[in-house]
Amino acid sequence: MLGRRNGLLAALAFSLAALFFVSGCSGSQPLSTREKGAGIGTVLGAGTGAIIGAAVGHPLAGAAIGGAMGLGGGALVGNQMQNQETQQNQTQAQIQQQQQEIERQRQEIEQMKQQQETE
Repeated sequence: MLGRRNGLLAALAFSLAALFFVSGCSGSQPLSTREKGAGIGTVLGAGTGAIIGAAVGHPLAGAAIGGAMGLGGGALVGNQMQNQETQQNQTQAQIQQQQQEIERQRQEIEQMKQQQETE
């Protein structure tokens, strides 16, 4: 029982270290969606791997394998989410540009109407 407890504590320490590492990598800039996904995946994977590893007597190996798999999966999911955010931002920028053009054309039409009324 003591071995499992020590293994789970070690796995928890590994998960926390991975979380601090990922959050520290960003420096003064906020984490990107990809980085957040990778960090969350690493922590969840390491925790899950540690629990599964503890059941078979190897919590550290489980945490390491789970952390690596979580990192990969989390990065893929985060990358997909970041690409969607980028696409949405581009679409929103296009909509705003088109609205500005519509407003410009509306003002031109109003000016033309006023010119015709004065003639």
